[in-house]
Amino acid sequence: LYDGDQTSMKTARFLASQMTRLHQAGIRVFKIRGNHDALSRISKQLVFPETVTIFGGRPQSVLQTAAGLDVMFHGLSFASPKAPDSLLPKYSVPREGTVNVGIMHTSLAGSPGHDVYAPCNATDLHAHGFDYWALGHIHVRQVHPGASTVVMPGIPQGRDINEAGEKSVTLVTIRDDRTVEIEERLTSIAQFERVNVDLTEMEEWSDVVGRVRSALERVRASVKSRHAVVRLDLTGASPLSWALIRDRDLLLAEAEQAAEQTGDTWVEKLELKVSPSTSQTSEEAADPIFELAQSMRADAGSDAFRAEARALVQKMVADL
Repeated sequence: LYDGDQTSMKTARFLASQMTRLHQAGIRVFKIRGNHDALSRISKQLVFPETVTIFGGRPQSVLQTAAGLDVMFHGLSFASPKAPDSLLPKYSVPREGTVNVGIMHTSLAGSPGHDVYAPCNATDLHAHGFDYWALGHIHVRQVHPGASTVVMPGIPQGRDINEAGEKSVTLVTIRDDRTVEIEERLTSIAQFERVNVDLTEMEEWSDVVGRVRSALERVRASVKSRHAVVRLDLTGASPLSWALIRDRDLLLAEAEQAAEQTGDTWVEKLELKVSPSTSQTSEEAADPIFELAQSMRADAGSDAFRAEARALVQKMVADL
Protein backbone atom coordinates (compact mmCIF):
# COMPACT_ATOMS: atom_id res chain seq x y z
CA LEU A 1 0.00 0.00 0.00
CA TYR A 2 2.83 2.41 0.76
CA ASP A 3 5.64 3.63 -1.46
CA GLY A 4 8.16 4.52 1.22
CA ASP A 5 8.80 4.40 4.94
CA GLN A 6 5.43 5.61 6.17
CA THR A 7 5.92 8.08 9.02
CA SER A 8 2.68 10.06 8.83
CA MET A 9 0.07 8.96 11.33
CA LYS A 10 -2.47 11.10 9.46
CA THR A 11 -2.00 9.01 6.31
CA ALA A 12 -2.11 5.80 8.30
CA ARG A 13 -5.34 6.82 10.00
CA PHE A 14 -6.86 7.67 6.62
CA LEU A 15 -6.06 4.14 5.47
CA ALA A 16 -7.70 2.72 8.58
CA SER A 17 -10.82 4.83 8.02
CA GLN A 18 -11.14 3.54 4.45
CA MET A 19 -10.82 -0.04 5.68
CA THR A 20 -13.66 0.72 8.08
CA ARG A 21 -15.79 1.95 5.17
CA LEU A 22 -15.20 -1.34 3.35
CA HIS A 23 -16.06 -3.25 6.53
CA GLN A 24 -19.33 -1.35 6.89
CA ALA A 25 -20.18 -2.18 3.27
CA GLY A 26 -19.58 -5.88 3.91
CA ILE A 27 -16.44 -6.05 1.76
CA ARG A 28 -13.53 -8.17 2.93
CA VAL A 29 -9.93 -7.13 2.40
CA PHE A 30 -6.96 -9.46 1.90
CA LYS A 31 -3.64 -7.66 2.19
CA ILE A 32 0.04 -8.59 2.02
CA ARG A 33 2.98 -6.40 2.99
CA GLY A 34 5.42 -5.46 0.25
CA ASN A 35 8.92 -4.05 0.59
CA HIS A 36 7.74 -0.57 1.61
CA ASP A 37 5.07 -1.88 3.97
CA ALA A 38 7.77 -3.92 5.69
CA LEU A 39 9.65 -0.68 6.36
CA SER A 40 6.70 1.07 7.98
CA ARG A 41 6.44 0.84 11.73
CA ILE A 42 3.28 2.93 11.96
CA SER A 43 1.24 0.73 9.61
CA LYS A 44 2.08 -2.31 11.72
CA GLN A 45 0.53 -0.63 14.76
CA LEU A 46 -2.80 0.12 13.12
CA VAL A 47 -5.89 -1.77 14.23
CA PHE A 48 -8.14 -2.81 11.35
CA PRO A 49 -11.67 -4.27 11.36
CA GLU A 50 -12.04 -8.04 11.61
CA THR A 51 -12.90 -8.20 7.90
CA VAL A 52 -9.32 -7.19 7.02
CA THR A 53 -6.92 -10.11 6.68
CA ILE A 54 -3.23 -9.19 6.69
CA PHE A 55 -1.01 -12.10 5.72
CA GLY A 56 2.12 -12.58 7.79
CA GLY A 57 5.71 -13.50 7.00
CA ARG A 58 4.77 -17.18 6.72
CA PRO A 59 2.55 -18.55 3.93
CA GLN A 60 -1.11 -18.65 4.81
CA SER A 61 -4.33 -19.73 3.08
CA VAL A 62 -7.74 -18.30 3.97
CA LEU A 63 -11.06 -19.70 2.75
CA GLN A 64 -13.80 -17.27 1.77
CA THR A 65 -17.27 -18.45 0.72
CA ALA A 66 -19.57 -16.13 -1.20
CA ALA A 67 -22.72 -16.95 -3.16
CA GLY A 68 -22.02 -20.64 -2.72
CA LEU A 69 -18.55 -20.36 -4.23
CA ASP A 70 -15.45 -21.31 -2.23
CA VAL A 71 -12.40 -19.14 -2.87
CA MET A 72 -9.05 -19.85 -1.25
CA PHE A 73 -6.77 -16.83 -0.85
CA HIS A 74 -3.07 -17.62 -0.56
CA GLY A 75 -0.76 -14.87 0.66
CA LEU A 76 2.70 -14.18 2.04
CA SER A 77 4.06 -10.85 3.28
CA PHE A 78 7.59 -9.55 3.18
CA ALA A 79 9.17 -10.18 6.56
CA SER A 80 11.87 -7.60 5.75
CA PRO A 81 12.36 -4.91 3.09
CA LYS A 82 14.61 -7.20 1.04
CA ALA A 83 13.50 -10.36 -0.77
CA PRO A 84 16.25 -11.44 -3.18
CA ASP A 85 14.82 -14.94 -3.73
CA SER A 86 11.57 -16.18 -5.20
CA LEU A 87 8.70 -16.62 -2.76
CA LEU A 88 6.75 -18.92 -5.05
CA PRO A 89 8.11 -22.21 -3.59
CA LYS A 90 6.70 -21.17 -0.21
CA TYR A 91 3.11 -20.94 -1.46
CA SER A 92 0.89 -23.96 -0.84
CA VAL A 93 -0.43 -26.15 -3.62
CA PRO A 94 -3.91 -25.36 -4.99
CA ARG A 95 -6.82 -26.50 -2.84
CA GLU A 96 -9.06 -28.84 -4.83
CA GLY A 97 -12.70 -27.87 -5.20
CA THR A 98 -12.01 -24.16 -4.70
CA VAL A 99 -10.99 -21.18 -6.77
CA ASN A 100 -7.39 -20.48 -5.80
CA VAL A 101 -6.20 -16.87 -5.69
CA GLY A 102 -2.55 -16.06 -5.03
CA ILE A 103 -1.44 -12.64 -3.77
CA MET A 104 2.24 -11.86 -4.26
CA HIS A 105 4.57 -8.86 -4.18
CA THR A 106 7.16 -9.48 -6.89
CA SER A 107 9.22 -7.75 -9.54
CA LEU A 108 8.67 -10.80 -11.77
CA ALA A 109 11.60 -11.11 -14.20
CA GLY A 110 12.58 -7.48 -13.62
CA SER A 111 11.53 -4.10 -14.95
CA PRO A 112 13.46 -0.90 -15.77
CA GLY A 113 13.42 1.50 -12.83
CA HIS A 114 12.48 -1.19 -10.32
CA ASP A 115 14.74 -3.10 -7.96
CA VAL A 116 14.53 -6.88 -7.84
CA TYR A 117 12.13 -8.23 -5.23
CA ALA A 118 11.00 -11.85 -4.92
CA PRO A 119 11.80 -12.54 -8.60
CA CYS A 120 9.91 -15.20 -10.54
CA ASN A 121 8.62 -15.82 -14.06
CA ALA A 122 5.04 -15.63 -15.25
CA THR A 123 5.55 -19.14 -16.66
CA ASP A 124 6.22 -20.45 -13.15
CA LEU A 125 3.10 -18.73 -11.82
CA HIS A 126 0.98 -20.40 -14.50
CA ALA A 127 2.52 -23.77 -13.68
CA HIS A 128 1.72 -23.43 -9.97
CA GLY A 129 -1.94 -24.14 -10.65
CA PHE A 130 -3.74 -21.17 -9.10
CA ASP A 131 -6.69 -19.70 -10.98
CA TYR A 132 -5.70 -16.07 -10.43
CA TRP A 133 -2.55 -14.26 -9.37
CA ALA A 134 -2.88 -10.74 -7.94
CA LEU A 135 0.59 -9.20 -8.13
CA GLY A 136 2.11 -5.96 -6.94
CA HIS A 137 5.33 -3.90 -7.08
CA ILE A 138 5.75 -2.78 -10.71
CA HIS A 139 3.89 0.47 -11.41
CA VAL A 140 2.92 -0.46 -14.98
CA ARG A 141 -0.10 -2.66 -15.72
CA GLN A 142 0.72 -6.07 -17.15
CA VAL A 143 -1.47 -9.03 -18.03
CA HIS A 144 0.26 -12.37 -18.62
CA PRO A 145 -2.05 -14.81 -20.46
CA GLY A 146 -1.76 -18.53 -19.90
CA ALA A 147 -3.19 -21.35 -17.82
CA SER A 148 -3.86 -18.89 -14.98
CA THR A 149 -4.94 -15.26 -15.05
CA VAL A 150 -1.86 -13.29 -13.97
CA VAL A 151 -2.27 -9.54 -13.48
CA MET A 152 0.10 -6.83 -12.32
CA PRO A 153 -2.48 -4.03 -12.02
CA GLY A 154 0.00 -1.15 -11.84
CA ILE A 155 -0.98 1.89 -9.78
CA PRO A 156 -4.23 3.86 -9.47
CA GLN A 157 -2.54 7.27 -9.87
CA GLY A 158 0.71 8.38 -11.45
CA ARG A 159 2.93 10.48 -9.19
CA ASP A 160 5.10 12.31 -11.72
CA ILE A 161 6.03 12.53 -15.39
CA ASN A 162 7.95 9.25 -15.16
CA GLU A 163 4.62 7.50 -14.55
CA ALA A 164 2.85 8.91 -17.59
CA GLY A 165 -0.31 7.51 -19.12
CA GLU A 166 -3.62 6.21 -17.82
CA LYS A 167 -3.61 4.55 -14.40
CA SER A 168 -6.18 2.06 -13.24
CA VAL A 169 -7.24 -0.83 -11.06
CA THR A 170 -8.40 -4.26 -12.16
CA LEU A 171 -11.87 -5.56 -11.31
CA VAL A 172 -11.85 -9.35 -11.07
CA THR A 173 -15.06 -11.36 -11.36
CA ILE A 174 -15.24 -15.08 -10.58
CA ARG A 175 -18.22 -16.66 -12.32
CA ASP A 176 -20.30 -19.56 -11.04
CA ASP A 177 -18.46 -21.87 -13.43
CA ARG A 178 -15.18 -20.73 -11.73
CA THR A 179 -13.97 -18.83 -14.77
CA VAL A 180 -12.11 -15.59 -14.06
CA GLU A 181 -12.89 -12.35 -15.86
CA ILE A 182 -10.88 -9.14 -15.54
CA GLU A 183 -11.81 -5.57 -16.37
CA GLU A 184 -9.55 -2.52 -16.26
CA ARG A 185 -11.14 0.47 -14.50
CA LEU A 186 -9.63 3.92 -14.98
CA THR A 187 -8.92 5.62 -11.64
CA SER A 188 -6.33 8.35 -12.29
CA ILE A 189 -7.62 11.85 -11.63
CA ALA A 190 -4.54 13.44 -13.18
CA GLN A 191 -2.74 11.94 -16.15
CA PHE A 192 0.86 12.84 -16.95
CA GLU A 193 1.84 13.06 -20.60
CA ARG A 194 4.97 14.01 -22.54
CA VAL A 195 4.20 16.06 -25.65
CA ASN A 196 6.70 16.82 -28.40
CA VAL A 197 6.17 20.04 -30.36
CA ASP A 198 8.24 20.33 -33.55
CA LEU A 199 9.15 23.96 -34.30
CA THR A 200 11.29 23.26 -37.36
CA GLU A 201 11.71 26.37 -39.55
CA MET A 202 9.09 28.35 -37.63
CA GLU A 203 9.85 32.07 -37.93
CA GLU A 204 7.02 33.82 -36.06
CA TRP A 205 6.46 33.81 -32.30
CA SER A 206 2.69 33.68 -32.78
CA ASP A 207 3.06 30.53 -34.90
CA VAL A 208 5.04 28.87 -32.11
CA VAL A 209 2.35 29.70 -29.56
CA GLY A 210 -0.31 28.44 -31.95
CA ARG A 211 1.47 25.14 -32.42
CA VAL A 212 1.87 24.70 -28.67
CA ARG A 213 -1.82 25.44 -28.20
CA SER A 214 -2.79 22.87 -30.84
CA ALA A 215 -0.59 20.25 -29.18
CA LEU A 216 -2.23 20.89 -25.82
CA GLU A 217 -5.70 20.64 -27.34
CA ARG A 218 -4.83 17.31 -28.97
CA VAL A 219 -3.51 15.79 -25.78
CA ARG A 220 -6.52 17.07 -23.84
CA ALA A 221 -8.83 15.35 -26.32
CA SER A 222 -6.97 12.05 -25.94
CA VAL A 223 -6.66 12.02 -22.13
CA LYS A 224 -9.51 10.25 -20.33
CA SER A 225 -8.54 11.39 -16.83
CA ARG A 226 -10.03 14.60 -15.51
CA HIS A 227 -6.76 16.53 -15.53
CA ALA A 228 -3.95 16.44 -18.09
CA VAL A 229 -0.50 17.30 -16.73
CA VAL A 230 1.83 17.93 -19.65
CA ARG A 231 5.56 18.19 -20.11
CA LEU A 232 6.25 20.10 -23.31
CA ASP A 233 9.36 19.17 -25.30
CA LEU A 234 9.99 21.85 -27.93
CA THR A 235 12.34 20.59 -30.62
CA GLY A 236 13.55 21.42 -34.10
CA ALA A 237 15.80 23.84 -35.97
CA SER A 238 14.26 27.31 -36.11
CA PRO A 239 15.40 30.89 -36.75
CA LEU A 240 13.62 31.68 -33.47
CA SER A 241 15.83 29.36 -31.42
CA TRP A 242 17.75 32.16 -29.69
CA ALA A 243 14.60 34.19 -29.01
CA LEU A 244 12.89 31.12 -27.55
CA ILE A 245 15.82 30.46 -25.23
CA ARG A 246 16.13 34.12 -24.26
CA ASP A 247 12.41 34.55 -23.59
CA ARG A 248 11.79 31.12 -22.13
CA ASP A 249 9.76 32.50 -19.21
CA LEU A 250 7.46 34.35 -21.59
CA LEU A 251 7.02 31.21 -23.68
CA LEU A 252 6.17 29.22 -20.56
CA ALA A 253 3.59 31.84 -19.58
CA GLU A 254 2.06 31.60 -23.06
CA ALA A 255 1.91 27.81 -22.78
CA GLU A 256 0.34 27.95 -19.32
CA GLN A 257 -2.29 30.39 -20.56
CA ALA A 258 -3.07 28.12 -23.52
CA ALA A 259 -3.37 25.16 -21.14
CA GLU A 260 -5.73 27.08 -18.87
CA GLN A 261 -7.91 28.04 -21.82
CA THR A 262 -7.93 24.43 -23.02
CA GLY A 263 -9.43 23.40 -19.69
CA ASP A 264 -8.26 20.98 -16.97
CA THR A 265 -4.79 21.04 -18.51
CA TRP A 266 -1.56 21.96 -16.75
CA VAL A 267 2.00 22.49 -17.95
CA GLU A 268 4.31 20.58 -15.62
CA LYS A 269 7.49 21.72 -17.36
CA LEU A 270 8.68 23.20 -20.64
CA GLU A 271 11.91 21.88 -22.10
CA LEU A 272 13.67 23.63 -24.99
CA LYS A 273 15.68 21.43 -27.32
CA VAL A 274 15.75 23.81 -30.27
CA SER A 275 18.68 24.78 -32.47
CA PRO A 276 19.37 27.35 -35.22
CA SER A 277 17.79 26.58 -38.56
CA THR A 278 19.68 24.58 -41.17
CA SER A 279 20.13 27.62 -43.40
CA GLN A 280 21.74 29.56 -40.58
CA THR A 281 24.09 26.75 -39.75
CA SER A 282 25.23 26.16 -43.31
CA GLU A 283 26.00 29.84 -43.89
CA GLU A 284 27.73 30.53 -40.62
CA ALA A 285 29.16 27.20 -39.51
CA ALA A 286 32.72 28.30 -40.29
CA ASP A 287 32.39 31.44 -38.19
CA PRO A 288 33.97 30.90 -34.71
CA ILE A 289 31.83 33.71 -33.28
CA PHE A 290 28.72 31.89 -34.48
CA GLU A 291 29.97 28.66 -32.86
CA LEU A 292 30.57 30.52 -29.60
CA ALA A 293 27.08 32.01 -29.80
CA GLN A 294 25.59 28.54 -30.29
CA SER A 295 27.41 27.26 -27.22
CA MET A 296 26.28 30.23 -25.14
CA ARG A 297 22.68 29.75 -26.25
CA ALA A 298 22.72 26.12 -25.20
CA ASP A 299 24.19 27.00 -21.81
CA ALA A 300 21.74 29.85 -21.28
CA GLY A 301 18.82 27.47 -21.65
CA SER A 302 19.92 25.16 -18.85
CA ASP A 303 18.49 25.34 -15.35
CA ALA A 304 21.99 25.19 -13.87
CA PHE A 305 23.11 28.28 -15.81
CA ARG A 306 20.00 30.21 -14.83
CA ALA A 307 20.46 29.34 -11.15
CA GLU A 308 24.13 30.33 -11.23
CA ALA A 309 23.36 33.60 -13.00
CA ARG A 310 20.62 34.41 -10.49
CA ALA A 311 22.98 33.76 -7.58
CA LEU A 312 25.65 35.97 -9.18
CA VAL A 313 23.21 38.85 -9.66
CA GLN A 314 22.00 38.54 -6.07
CA LYS A 315 25.60 38.67 -4.83
CA MET A 316 26.32 41.75 -6.94
CA VAL A 317 23.24 43.50 -5.56
CA ALA A 318 24.22 42.58 -2.00
CA ASP A 319 27.70 44.04 -2.55
CA LEU A 320 26.36 47.42 -3.67
